Amino acid sequence: MHRSLFPTTAIVLALLAGSAPALADITIGVAGPMTGPKAAFGEQFRHGADKVIADINAKGGVLGQKLVAIYGDDSCEPKQAVAVANEMVAKKVPFVAGHFCSGSSIPASDVYAESGILQISPGTTSPVYTERGLPYAFRTCGRDDQQGRTTAEYIARALKGKTVAIIHDRSAYGKGLADRTRDELHRVGITEVLYEAISVGDKDFSALVTRLKSEKVDLLFLGGYYTEGGLIARQMRDQGLKTVLMGGDALVSEEFWAITGPAGEGTMMTFSPDPRKNPDNTELVKYYRDHNYEPEAYTLYTYGSIQAWAQAVEKAGTTDTKKVAAVLKANSFDTVLGRIGFDSKGDIVAPSYVMYVWKNGKAEYAE
Repeated sequence: MHRSLFPTTAIVLALLAGSAPALADITIGVAGPMTGPKAAFGEQFRHGADKVIADINAKGGVLGQKLVAIYGDDSCEPKQAVAVANEMVAKKVPFVAGHFCSGSSIPASDVYAESGILQISPGTTSPVYTERGLPYAFRTCGRDDQQGRTTAEYIARALKGKTVAIIHDRSAYGKGLADRTRDELHRVGITEVLYEAISVGDKDFSALVTRLKSEKVDLLFLGGYYTEGGLIARQMRDQGLKTVLMGGDALVSEEFWAITGPAGEGTMMTFSPDPRKNPDNTELVKYYRDHNYEPEAYTLYTYGSIQAWAQAVEKAGTTDTKKVAAVLKANSFDTVLGRIGFDSKGDIVAPSYVMYVWKNGKAEYAE
């Protein structure tokens, strides 16, 4: 009796389908200061990454695969950053969103370049990071020379005639920012009355405050982070000094105000345009606030970094680093940071820096 082959064929196909391997997840890295004195920035990285990965996965993932993140804690220490980078190499991730501190990101980027891992930093501002010709180093933030230019031009325009002093914390970020700002001040005809170094971890700034009083300094520019900056602001006010503190993006953190309280009022700093104010991000910002988190500073810059990489991967049709890097440099991408692109060095092509001021515990645009 003739019997149909269809049931047998169907069974074979079903067995083949059942034995076909499922697509593996794509594991990416997120690296920054998850612990230590700059952990607030690492927390921003984590919140940004967690949310964007959840949102991407809810829409089907990348190339039909789910994204999974592994987190590396470099504590903003160069040696630890290199150890984190080597761990990412061992885990064979194609991409890392990070690091934060320039002194960590720069040595880590050498490891990534050698191993073929694409890196997009949401917060590394040192020009050195992208000036070495590394093919896979990108950033979604601006650069210290841009911050310095914005600072100098603001002082020349809005604070003309003020006596300026400059200090830095000896870090790659702090000294680099201070030097770039000094160069730009000289360009617009302003010469500082003092240029001094402090150290990360210093707590007593009474000698500095005394010096500022004797020099009658109106404006103190700090190349450094919110911990020392907050203590300086508080000690200036405690000693009756009205000198305005000004700095860069590392002062844009609620941790700064937690240290200063009302003594931080009027402190000024440069940062990129605030993506929280973009109407397209209203629902995203509401989500964070509904979950008792304020998506300040580098939260959405991390979100946008991973967004850009994911879109480039989809366009390239692969996670291959060389191909994805080429796509990133040849196209623009719709992100929470707006429509962004990258130049041949890996620097973001987007609006640069604006001036902010601390008012009643919030960083607002300066007039």
